[in-house]
Formats: sequence, C-alpha cells, structure tokens
Amino acid sequence: MSQRYEPIIKGFPQMLHGGDYNPDQWLDRLDVIDQDFRLAKLSGVNTWSVGIFSWAALEPEEGRFEFGWLDRIMDRMAADGMKAVLATPSGAKPNWMATKYPEIRRVQPMGNREHQAGRHNHCFTSPVYREKVTIMNTRLAERYRGHAALGVWHLSNEYSGDCHCDLCKRTFRAWLKAKYGTLDRLNKSWWTAFWAHTYTDWDQVDWIDGCVHGLVLDWQRFVSDQTVDFIRCESAPLRRLTPDVPITTNLMGTFLGLDYRRLAAELDVVSWDNYPAYHDRADMPATGAFISFVHDLNRGLKGGRPFMMMESSPSAVNWMPLNKLLRPGIHRLKSLQAVAHGSDSVQYFQWRKGRGSTEKFHGAVVDHVGHEHTRVFGDVAEVGRSLGKLGDVVGTTVPAEVAIIYDWENRWLLNAVQGPPKQHGVCQLHEDWVQRHYRAFWKQGVPVDVVASTDDLSRYKLVVAPMLYMLQPGVADRLTAFVRIGGTLVGSFLTGIADENDLVFEGGWPGPLRPVFGVWAEEIDYLYADETNHMVMTPGADELGAEYGVSAACDLIHAEGARVLATYGADFYAGRPALTVNAFGKGQAYYMAAFADQEFLDDFHGAEIARLGIRRVLEAELPDGVTAQVRTDGKTDYVFVMNFSSQARVVDIGPGCQDVVEGRAVGPRLDVSGYGVVVVQRPCRG
Repeated sequence: MSQRYEPIIKGFPQMLHGGDYNPDQWLDRLDVIDQDFRLAKLSGVNTWSVGIFSWAALEPEEGRFEFGWLDRIMDRMAADGMKAVLATPSGAKPNWMATKYPEIRRVQPMGNREHQAGRHNHCFTSPVYREKVTIMNTRLAERYRGHAALGVWHLSNEYSGDCHCDLCKRTFRAWLKAKYGTLDRLNKSWWTAFWAHTYTDWDQVDWIDGCVHGLVLDWQRFVSDQTVDFIRCESAPLRRLTPDVPITTNLMGTFLGLDYRRLAAELDVVSWDNYPAYHDRADMPATGAFISFVHDLNRGLKGGRPFMMMESSPSAVNWMPLNKLLRPGIHRLKSLQAVAHGSDSVQYFQWRKGRGSTEKFHGAVVDHVGHEHTRVFGDVAEVGRSLGKLGDVVGTTVPAEVAIIYDWENRWLLNAVQGPPKQHGVCQLHEDWVQRHYRAFWKQGVPVDVVASTDDLSRYKLVVAPMLYMLQPGVADRLTAFVRIGGTLVGSFLTGIADENDLVFEGGWPGPLRPVFGVWAEEIDYLYADETNHMVMTPGADELGAEYGVSAACDLIHAEGARVLATYGADFYAGRPALTVNAFGKGQAYYMAAFADQEFLDDFHGAEIARLGIRRVLEAELPDGVTAQVRTDGKTDYVFVMNFSSQARVVDIGPGCQDVVEGRAVGPRLDVSGYGVVVVQRPCRG
C-alpha cells in the first residue's frame, strides 16, 4: 500500500543535495572556505557531510578538543539554510592514539598486528577504542544538539573488515558458547567428524579452519554481530542526547563482508556509496540495471523507506583500473536514477579536491582550479536545479508487486562450499543469475523489491528465489505458505540444498521445498565456459519461444507432479526436464533447472507479468536501453523515464502527463535524448 514517509530531516522537505566536505584540510585558507559557501549556493547544494575523517583536527592530542573550526562551519551552514550530515570520526583513528594504544590496531589472520596506515583499521572489540569513541561522540552530541544545522548523524564510514587479536578470538568463542551451549552440539552442527576436526576444548576453535563451512559461516555472522555491537556503542550517546536526529552510515552496495540487513536494523536511514562504471559502452544498460538493483536492495533494507545516496562521483574516480570521465548527461542520469528507486538525496564524494594524498585526483564538484567555470560544476548545478523541482517526490514510495530474494548468508555459503564454480573465490554464477532475473523486469519497467528470505512475502504476486542454496529456519514454511495462498514462486538449480549450518538436507533436493516445486533434483552438471546446451519448449507453452540457450549449470531433475514445460536438447540428459511448473494450493511454483539466457528470462517473466496482471510503469513496450520506474504517494505517480543508451529514444507514456522539471504537458509520445532522463507526473494508476 502506497504511503508518504516523513522527510529524512524533520522540517526539511527537500531533496538533499551535497557532498563530503573537509574544511579541516583548509583551516589555513579561509578564502577557500568562503569560496565553498559561495559555490554551494550556485550549485544548489543544501547539505554537506562534515567531520568524517576529522579526529586529528577535533582532538589533536589526547583530551584536548578543538571544536572551534567545526563551530564556525556549522554556524555558517545554518545561516545559509544548509543542513549537516555530521559524522563521527571513528573511521580513521589519529596517530597519537594508534601509538599510545597499540591494542586498538587490528591483527591479521596469521597473528601480525597492523601498523597505523590507511583507514578502517581499528578493532571493533577493543574496550579502549570503544571508550575513546564514546568520549568523542558524547562531546559531539553535547555540543551540537539543538544546532540549527544538525540534520543527520553519519556513523563512521564504510564499516568493513575484521580483527583476529586474542580479545576478538575470546569474544568469538563466547559468542559460540552462547549460541550452541555445548561443544557436542557445535560439533554436530558443523559436522566436525570430517577430517578429525572434532573440538574437545573451546580454545581449539580458530576461524581460519576454512574446510569447516559451519565455522566459516559463524565467523562471518560474528563479524557482522560485532560490527553491529560497535554501532550500538557509537550510537548510544547520540540517541541519548539527540533522540530526534536520525542516524545512518554509508553502506557499499552488495559488499560481501557484512550482513547489511543486520546493520540496517540499527539505523534510522539507510545510505550507500554509488560508483557505477558508466563509460559510454555497449554494456551500459546492463550496468544501469545492476545499479538499479542495488538501489532497490538498499530501499528494501528498511522495508521500502526512502534511502540516501551518500556518495557518488560527479566525474571520474581515481581507483578503477581505467578512470574514465562521465560523458555529458550521464551525471544527471545516474543522480536521478537513484531518486527514481527511492533515494531522497544525491550526494558526492567529494565537494572539493584536496591538494595531496591518495584522493587528490578523485572526482569532485570543485576542481583544483577552484571556481565554478568547469563542465563538472555545471553538471552538478544542473542536478541541483532538477532536484529543486522534485520536492513533492520526497517521502514517496516504490510500489512493487515482484520481489527477488537476496540473502547475505546464502551468498557467504555459496562462496564457501566446494562444487559451484568460483571466480577469485566468489560464486559469480549466483550474482549473474540474480542480475539476469532482475534485468528482465528492469527492461519491462516493472518495479522490484529486493528482500530477504526471512521477510514477509505475502504482499507480492511473484517471488523469485535464485539459487537459494541455504534455507534458514522457517524459510521453507514461509515460501510454502506464500504459494499455498496463491503466490507464484520461481526457484532454480542449487535451491534447498542445505540448512543454516551447511548440513545437506536428506531425502533429496530441493529439501523441504520438494513438495512445493514437485521435482527431485538428482545431480547437477557444470558446463565449461565455451560449452552450451539448450532447452526445447513442450506443447502448451505457446507464450514462449520454441527453444532457448542455457549454459554454466544444468540440474538433472525428475518431475514429481510438476508439469514439464521444457526439456534439455542435448547431452546425455537430452529429453529430461529443464523447466517445470507445479500447482500447489492456490498458487504455483516454477523450477528452472538450468542457467538460462537473457532472452528466455525476458520472455518468461514477460509472460508471468501478463498472466498475473502485474503493473508495469508504462503500458507500451520500452525501447532498448530504456527503463521506466515510479514513485507514488497513492494519489500522484512520479514516473522516471531513463535512457541508458547513447541514442535518442521515443517512448509512449500515454496522455495526461506533466514534465515535473520543465513544467510542461508532455505525451502521449516522449522524446528522450541519449543518456537522458525525464520525470513526469500523472494521476496514480494504482
């Protein structure tokens, strides 16, 4: 059901537009700071993220705090009507602290304590570091509570990594004791009789034993839980002293190291750092679909609430293998793409380029030349003007009737187990399979929620569960109930293989979902990169083509009540089922036995969209490279028509639409330039 959420910053119903600002790098250049405030007005910037890596400037020596420079920045921001995304500086500890308290520096897996270098290198368990963070965050909250510029708290920066010091190991073992109670239960859960790995003392448990998949999985769960515990420590003084100021931290898309669903539970607002490789190439629509997926993922972390795009680059970054400039139009396209999928902000790293160190050549709003007469500044100002017209979009939601399941723990396990093919230790097969499904909806302008297998699925018409290898407790029951009451479930090869400890289900795959899918998966064939097969549709599947290519993975299944829709066309398993559908309760469940090509998924999901009456944003077929996404408050739809190709496209949007940015009537046909985006509003089509 559509609704409008309150603005992220209370009493500030505007699209947030800004970036990471580091005035502490320019404290000896007041003329530069004056210029920054002038340029902020010119570019339509109304927020800055400040203080992110400023600990050395805020506390130059232990116990001596220097807030005067930040006071002046905050006061000037308030005077100019700007809001601060005020950071806690824990992402980079100062040198004096690392020297005096070496125990706060992380220890590597083989036991070496890290030197003070880089950033994000502190031990989350360390009582000393937690004490120092608490002192700093308390000082910040006491000083700026009630300040007119304070809008959002920004915890640290891009939480990541783990520590293997003795304290962390002891804490991990205590975590295991609390979870399992006894070593006997732990040994049975982890199947440690394999290779004589049975533990007879808790102190024997060491995470680096990678052949025990239950251990690998629990270590990653522990790292997420310990990060969450550190977040709670960081947040405590902020919540106590400024309870009405929302808290966020910047996530990193599909980053594998932490379960972002666990982290999101501790945040008021989700935010993430978006750096797509939009490089004017033939694969740009595929990149566009992937970035749309990540936006939808972040929106889903808080149940559909608007999120923040905390970082993006207005031009080239400095860390890709090849750092290309953004072509004209692309900055506006990727900025409004975030808004289309639920972001109520467009923010940048960075506001002004520094003169030294590793990020001096990273893209920024203000270049080293220091004035507004640059192409990039003009692009940012254009985005500022567009965002200024989109105030009515703030707080609106994305109405999705389709969900794709994407679980961190399932990804961890697919990367750990031997069998599925890996690329540099990552089961890329899963990531690619998810993206192929998502892109089929993206190309047809169908909104999608990206959810966890443990989320409530009852409001969706169609749920896609690609390669759901692990079934956590209760998930099979939840999926079964979803189909029984009338939902449509799409599953695939490598589904229902093992439980939450990677203990394989007995009785045949897909384990407890075998009755729902009506199939038994006996074995799986992995194909070489240059090897393919194909599936041949059976009579009765008239809405699909006659034949489609498959590659990478082919499940050898038996139909046990399911209707066979396609069979393999080659190899020794030619003629065996490759695609089935099973009527179950009031719904049905499809099983895709093979890694099908994009053409098949486009056709298959297109047919299901029509059969289930799933709403598309626009009724007309979309040209290649174009997608349409929508946000709504239940009365007005805001449709974002985005062209991820370099060629102009004509899109049929229907009558009765208004160009929100240009303030003019448009339609029924709309011209969209190459890399262009047009935002139109229309009465809600429900």
